[in-house]
Amino acid sequence: MANHNGSIVLTRPRSDEISQIIEVLGQWQEDEEVVQLHPGDIGWFQRFGIQKVTGSLRTWSRNGKVFAIGLLDGPDLLRLAVSPQLKTSEDLAQQMAIDITKPERGILPNGAVTIEVKSFELLRTRLINDGWELDESWTSLALNLAEPIDNCGLRVEVTNSNTADVRSAVQRASFDNSSFTKENWESMASGSAYKNARCLVAYDKDENPVATSTAWSAGTGKPGLIEPLGVDVDHRGKGHGKAITLASAAALQEMGASSVMVCTITSNVGAIATYKATGFKVMGEVQDLTRS
Repeated sequence: MANHNGSIVLTRPRSDEISQIIEVLGQWQEDEEVVQLHPGDIGWFQRFGIQKVTGSLRTWSRNGKVFAIGLLDGPDLLRLAVSPQLKTSEDLAQQMAIDITKPERGILPNGAVTIEVKSFELLRTRLINDGWELDESWTSLALNLAEPIDNCGLRVEVTNSNTADVRSAVQRASFDNSSFTKENWESMASGSAYKNARCLVAYDKDENPVATSTAWSAGTGKPGLIEPLGVDVDHRGKGHGKAITLASAAALQEMGASSVMVCTITSNVGAIATYKATGFKVMGEVQDLTRS
């Protein structure tokens, strides 16, 4: 879409622009903040294939400089990130609100939809004033990586193409209705975000694969993200969640991350307790916005 007058432009990126978008998104990540859309979110989404990624991304920019990025994580859920320098921009908030609420702009359809916007208060205020309502609450937690990470106590293996079937099997055993396959892993691993990521599988003393995670770096000195993290339903209650969290944090520390971020639905008190037991601190709670 051409830009002749310096206006803020909504664009659907091409596949050859994805790596640049991921790099920009990494630059926006900040310690001591509620986690917003992260390169790891796009990396994890690539399990569905690059065409799905390109069809689901939107950017807002002016004169070629990207100000905001959106990921359609399903047909009725939009997840957003905004440049820290533009969080006080009324112009950006106004244009994004118009684009988000008008189905003809090609983002969200009519009917029930949800927006995850954690760090752009001006946009949240506009949408609430337009009748959007508060929805599910999400808790962001972070672990500073300045200090050494405790040993997790389990054998941990970094997944490669030869062990992706194990990684995918633990994923399916950890999440209801998961259909994650080796092919999904291969698609994810082929993406540019995965160049700064590691998939981990933890084994218990009997060499059973019991837990898994993917740790995503946003670059040296930036907060990394754990997404997803799961424990096999048949092996829960034994501290394996804490162990794979520690292993993920250690992996991100090795990759140069400044901290580790996670985000979980606030009602999942068990997950929040596990993260707190590992040393994570709550950064804040933010509710999604919904329109029926």
